[in-house]
Amino acid sequence: MNEPNMADMFGKVMQMQQKMAEAQEALAARTVTAEAGGGMVKVTANGAQRITAIKIEPDAVDPDDIELLEDLVIAGVNKALDEAAELARGEMGKAAGGFLPPGMDLGALGL
Repeated sequence: MNEPNMADMFGKVMQMQQKMAEAQEALAARTVTAEAGGGMVKVTANGAQRITAIKIEPDAVDPDDIELLEDLVIAGVNKALDEAAELARGEMGKAAGGFLPPGMDLGALGL
């Protein structure tokens, strides 16, 4: 019977860790931008799921309706973080793809 080679498995785990680390570094350099309110608020996030910029059109600033602006910022941030998370899932899945058993989902691991 073919016993698994522990040195081989350890080497593969080390390769996967290296690829995952490289993918995480690359993700930090990639960005997504989401809009809310028809572009009145634009939020940029990187692949590490950190907000890197928020742009607010002057027309979105109404001193009599601050609540609307707050809602637009929240919506933009949430959308940007969702898009950044999707980007991260895709890239991390590619990095680990050759090392995972078929059908294994990294989403269950929070990746």
